[in-house]
Amino acid sequence: MNEEVLEKLKKAVREYNVEEGANWATKVVEKRIDPIKALDVLTKAMREIGDGYDRGEFFLPDLIGAAEVAKSILPPIEEELKRRGREKKSKGTIVAGTVFGDIHSIGITMVAALAKADGFDVIELGVNIKSEQFVETIMKYKADILAMSALLTTTAPEQKKVIEVLKRENLRDRVKIAVGGGAITEDFAKDIGANGYAPTAPLGIRLFNRFIGVQ
Repeated sequence: MNEEVLEKLKKAVREYNVEEGANWATKVVEKRIDPIKALDVLTKAMREIGDGYDRGEFFLPDLIGAAEVAKSILPPIEEELKRRGREKKSKGTIVAGTVFGDIHSIGITMVAALAKADGFDVIELGVNIKSEQFVETIMKYKADILAMSALLTTTAPEQKKVIEVLKRENLRDRVKIAVGGGAITEDFAKDIGANGYAPTAPLGIRLFNRFIGVQ
């Protein structure tokens, strides 16, 4: 029965069914299934879709749908971990947000959902985030990675501004920086001093893993 519940959980992700995802996550708790196993199933399912997206087998709506299901599954599973007095082993803490002047949320929301499913703790700041807020949050949570998105060419320079503030506060060497978004290129990322660039959310997760030495 437990294996059936976990298989249904995986199926909900593959079929982008938010309601079923939440339902089977609740079943995991009711059946007292090891929440770590449920997280492993979620991670594998999300990776399959992310890899398929990079191969051109899936498209943006598929990725968005899977991310929404992951968001519905994670809360009850994480709550069960806390109830049992267990902590999932975190790969690290990521601060994620879209830079000041830019209100586009889809890209960074997908990155956050995929990163959570992959085992990272993610502090989601949202959109239109000023450099000072990025820096304050990095300090507060002792973040390992900063993920910034900018969709507009007019807001792309804000990513450089954040990096400059981190340097001024002597924090630059404490955090790896990943940048992405429609306005960003690999050359731009190098020019502003970011540690890496990812054109898609799944490639962003691979980049985060490289940052921590996981291939």
